Amino acid sequence: MDEQAEGNRTGAIVARIGRMIDEGLLQPGRRMASLRSAAGEYGVSKNTMVEVYDRLVASGRLEARRGAGFYVRAPGHRPSDAPPPHMTEAIDIVSLLREQLCQVHPVRVGDGRPPSSWMEDSELGRHLRLRGGKDDLPVRHGYGDPVGYGPLRAQIGLMLAERSIQASPAQILMTFGVNHALDLIIRHLLQPGDTVLVDSPGYYPLFGKLKLGRIEIAGVRRLADGPDLDDLSAQIARHRPKIFFTQSLAHNPTGGSIALPVAHRLLQIAAHHDLIIVEDDPFADVMPASAPRLAALDQLERVIYVGTFSKTLSASLRIGYIAASPALARSLGDMKMLTVVNSSGYLERLISDLIASGQYRHHLKRLGERIGKATRSAFASLDRLGLPIFARQGGGYYLWVGLPAQLDDLALARRASEQGIFIAPGTVFLPDRRSGELDAGLGGMRVNVAYADDPAFVAFLQKELGDFAATANTAADRP
Repeated sequence: MDEQAEGNRTGAIVARIGRMIDEGLLQPGRRMASLRSAAGEYGVSKNTMVEVYDRLVASGRLEARRGAGFYVRAPGHRPSDAPPPHMTEAIDIVSLLREQLCQVHPVRVGDGRPPSSWMEDSELGRHLRLRGGKDDLPVRHGYGDPVGYGPLRAQIGLMLAERSIQASPAQILMTFGVNHALDLIIRHLLQPGDTVLVDSPGYYPLFGKLKLGRIEIAGVRRLADGPDLDDLSAQIARHRPKIFFTQSLAHNPTGGSIALPVAHRLLQIAAHHDLIIVEDDPFADVMPASAPRLAALDQLERVIYVGTFSKTLSASLRIGYIAASPALARSLGDMKMLTVVNSSGYLERLISDLIASGQYRHHLKRLGERIGKATRSAFASLDRLGLPIFARQGGGYYLWVGLPAQLDDLALARRASEQGIFIAPGTVFLPDRRSGELDAGLGGMRVNVAYADDPAFVAFLQKELGDFAATANTAADRP
């Protein structure tokens, strides 16, 4: 049988089984025939049946269960049913982001990225230099696949499988980094007036995007081992939100990671209230593959998983991805085409080449060693200053460092700026700066481990803490 005839035969089988599922002849939860049995029934090869089942998984009609075969997927809430928003207003909360982009301050303790030196002599830096000559990657001048470079999506699927997240390439959509991924999700699933939950403290650029879409925001208190589940339940009861945006591992800004019991209970709460979860995992490639992830426990049923290469390769490489159910991935792909047409196929091929050659894994090993060394040094430096560290799991770039309760973190940041020191004050990471949560034991600042032992930063804090203590003692001595 020639390729065209084989393709027609595959399409006919897909259409036949699809109709049987749509018409209820194959009930939800039913186990499909094994690949060998189905191949014999339809008179085709086993490889053809693999493609048939894969297409049905991609269409959302079947689900693959590891070691158990293929099952008819039960119809249920589809995130793709939510209409996209009509954005009409922007709210500016980008002062911290602007500083990170413009880099005015020489001492960058509050930065969200690692030092450029960690990247310039990395596998990426060498790769780019080598590609600058006659052996440069071939440039494709067409738009390419709007959902992203196929081989890279397949490689990401394998990386997700290492984290126990099963996603076919059809479920993976390439984006211009995490922020673009979040923007697509917000545009597609939400409309003005909807309410969502976010970590508090949490990822401040997300707050700006939500306000841009005129979405109401409610914060869920972040603990060292993940979201405060009592607060989560209370916020759900109060606001009836559609989505909870969260970072499970190496949380930005606290540095904490979710514990397995917390992750399990969180998903139970979400299922009970039909809550969609967007799990942002920017440090996935330097965190243990076995670390608890909501997407691994849920298998992309109600969890939308977002990843990126920007935190591990370069902030200039705006390459990220979304992993979601097949139907939602297709809908988000349509939204991507409507807004930016497609992502950078050239950069996606470059990253794919780094992964295929083994250079990316080598770079990750070195990066992990640097993060570990810097984190140990940061602990020692901050401990000498007597400042509490909110979570010590490590793995990412951030620590949440406590400050005295009455010390104004915004004023501290302004005084630091006058001395050329960039501090990320805790208040900026609150979804509602009027909430007073920083007075409830969360007061502090985000510290990048790469800069925590900078002598200028340490000397500045020593003086500030000394002055604050002296002022407090004087006030206490007054009659």
